[in-house]
Amino acid sequence: MSFQVTVQPSGRQFTCDESETILSAAIRANVGLPYGCKNGACSSCKGKLIAGSVTHSAHQEKALPASEEALGFSLFCCATPHSDITIEAREVAGVGEFPIRKMPTRIAKIDKVTEDVIVLSLQLPASERFQYRAGQYIEFMLRDGKRRSYSMANAPHNDAQITLHIRHMPGGLFTDQVFSTLKERDILRFEGPLGTFFLREDSVKPIILLASGTGFAPIKAIIEQMIHNASARPMTLYWGGRRPQDLYMDAQCEEWARSVPNFTYAPVISNAEPEDRWTGRSGFVHQAVIADFADLSDYQVYACGAPIVVESAQRDFVALCKLPAEEFYADAFTSEADLSQ
Repeated sequence: MSFQVTVQPSGRQFTCDESETILSAAIRANVGLPYGCKNGACSSCKGKLIAGSVTHSAHQEKALPASEEALGFSLFCCATPHSDITIEAREVAGVGEFPIRKMPTRIAKIDKVTEDVIVLSLQLPASERFQYRAGQYIEFMLRDGKRRSYSMANAPHNDAQITLHIRHMPGGLFTDQVFSTLKERDILRFEGPLGTFFLREDSVKPIILLASGTGFAPIKAIIEQMIHNASARPMTLYWGGRRPQDLYMDAQCEEWARSVPNFTYAPVISNAEPEDRWTGRSGFVHQAVIADFADLSDYQVYACGAPIVVESAQRDFVALCKLPAEEFYADAFTSEADLSQ
């Protein structure tokens, strides 16, 4: 059995099977509902149920507290319908521009840039062109049916290869393979492009780019795209890590700061050790933004990294710095460990 979903205020409609989530049906129909993790952890797909009924599968309480569910809010990545429904959601323009495809890829290069970060380069079939928006991600399809998501770290115009930044999560189903048995010329399969975290090019507002750890990957792609397009929008990058070595492409960021007129770079370290001889900014990366920008009312923010960083930035920028809630765009890198908490 299938049901009709009506999206307000746009009035767009699509069908959703009783066994699939509202978000999955929307993606299939090229309807641009916002989303990130697709597994009930990040709340990016939260909207309101105006009419009809749904059931939510397991999700994190912080993503949809019981109090919000009682008020009619819904996580569309976890909600399956029991009737025709009407939902309220802000649609994202451009989501359906590039088709979501399943493709094979060959490992072209495995570059271990730090003890726990690898830059993985993927070669696509010679006859194929993979189109996406800077900031989006792909999902590797593993043999046991599980999937793992990684953002493209290169801008779409530089598409000879796809590069991903992969941090080792000890015990991780996929990252253990990447750091041990995966080798050049191995074949993998992925699906993409996915996600609604990408540059809103219809705006001229200055941009704050906030990254923690390998959350730098999609931020890097966005910066490269803006440089390629000769964008005049001012960009300020805040990249946070526990130790200086966590900023594994710091030299690239410093080069941008020297050569790109409208680009500013602020590295921030939270747990430097004496042997690091760190003399730069210290503390939590989102608090460095607050210290520099008391008023974000005329800005857009693009944030990517650990869930705690993204959530803290969203809360504090809106509450303390006057950032319009609708101008905060984020992709929280949610691991299996995060989901189990």
